[in-house]
Amino acid sequence: MDRIGFIGTGSMGSILIEALLSAKALSPGQIIISNRTPAKAEQLAERHPGLVIAPSNAELAKQAPVLLLCVKPLEYQVMLEQIIPELTPEHLLITITSPIKLTQLEDMVPCAVARVVPSITNAACSGISLCEFGSRIDESQKQYILTLVTHISHPTLVSEAFLRVSSDITSCGPAFLSYILQQMIQDAVSETGIAHEAATYLTTQMFIGMADLLKEDIFTLPSLQQRVCVPGGITGEGLIALQNGIPGVFADVFRRTHAKFAEDQELAERKLSNQHP
Repeated sequence: MDRIGFIGTGSMGSILIEALLSAKALSPGQIIISNRTPAKAEQLAERHPGLVIAPSNAELAKQAPVLLLCVKPLEYQVMLEQIIPELTPEHLLITITSPIKLTQLEDMVPCAVARVVPSITNAACSGISLCEFGSRIDESQKQYILTLVTHISHPTLVSEAFLRVSSDITSCGPAFLSYILQQMIQDAVSETGIAHEAATYLTTQMFIGMADLLKEDIFTLPSLQQRVCVPGGITGEGLIALQNGIPGVFADVFRRTHAKFAEDQELAERKLSNQHP
């Protein structure tokens, strides 16, 4: 398993590659890449001399025993048609997308399959990678995957039943929290006149400091809130607005993400089964 192929060098594919290189989990010469838009692969290779660009997905599958599938769910049918003739029982396929079922992948390929759902936080060698293993994975392959992603994250096993909500929290969560913090900044500016740059700096440093408190187990989320919110204080007054507006918001978020997930999963299943809607 010396060489790893990455099919797809878009947003998450490139983040994974660059994080693994930064953590020195892999060297550029161990990585083979391919992308539907060759220019994107070429740009990545220019930033990391030594990366090998495969002329096609089929050629990549010939050269790399481990393949990370970093393409969108609806692109799987074409991608699999290209690589399946080159796959052997010794290959290991790792999908990074959640709508593709491992059981369906196993029905289509002769090798072991697994899932690793990354997070943008992995770019800082932090956060979580969600791991799910297919029925053909042996112990050495499982340990290989866990060891690899440990360099850039905390690998966490997840069952299919809780894959979506786990992804909502670990992978979508940074976008959700980023939006909330941006609203905090914008309202601070509009309500008080503070400079946008100043409000952004204060908010960013607050968030980093809060993360450090949690990381060091100095506080839990409830105890942190309790410690800051003293009885009769200003923080408590501010929390009233949040208590009136926030409860139920994330229930709606999760309902929406689960509905979209079910839609994507159905479309992907139909496409992989050649049953067009």
